[in-house]
Amino acid sequence: MSAAPAGAADIAAGRAKSVQCATCHGPLGIATLPEAPNLAGQNKIYLIKALLDFKSGDRKNEMMSLMVAMLSDTDIQNLAAFYESLEISVKKP
Repeated sequence: MSAAPAGAADIAAGRAKSVQCATCHGPLGIATLPEAPNLAGQNKIYLIKALLDFKSGDRKNEMMSLMVAMLSDTDIQNLAAFYESLEISVKKP
């Protein structure tokens, strides 16, 4: 699967599908578990590749492999677009 042209993914559909990701990655892409990465603001192309790699087995993580097994290519594009759309702020320490 190649990256879709800008605007092709459905952010609202990605938000709806992200409910199943929220347990580990948080409802707005800020992880609730220390071993789970934050997804908010992450590059869409990177997320698509990571999810496809989990799905194909090229990237190994038992939980992620189970979660992405049920995702279609469209679901993956929509999820990636949703997480990329989330703004993050960085505070000075």
